[in-house]
Amino acid sequence: MAEQSTQSIEVDAEPSRVMAVIADFPAYPEWAKAVREAEVLDTDAEGRAKQVKLTLDAGPIKDVYTLEYDWDADALGVSWHLVKGQMQKAQNGRYALEDLGGRTRVTYTLSVELALPMIGLLRRKAEKMVMDTALKELKKRAEG
Repeated sequence: MAEQSTQSIEVDAEPSRVMAVIADFPAYPEWAKAVREAEVLDTDAEGRAKQVKLTLDAGPIKDVYTLEYDWDADALGVSWHLVKGQMQKAQNGRYALEDLGGRTRVTYTLSVELALPMIGLLRRKAEKMVMDTALKELKKRAEG
């Protein structure tokens, strides 16, 4: 399995607001620039997305893939893994939220293994760019 990359950002919003943005997959195309479509395929007993099909268009990187989500009972985290993809062999990720009293620290962990081999340095650089963009867009949406 590929190495993980981790980044954090502080958001000027309560954890419940941040998690609501993360959990609202149909709205992703409105604020996550690379996500063209997000379709919830299955939900869990609480009505949260269990499987989501995503269409990604980040310039040279295009993919259609399905992720399966596992929501933490305390509503401060969500993990996911790849079920099916075109360009990816594996993807494991996690958002972990920390309550800072009216603010939230969001820690994003991501590991992606592509179907085509990629030099580790380039893969880590691409992961860092994806994570940096995702966290900044999440912050803007949650604070908006």
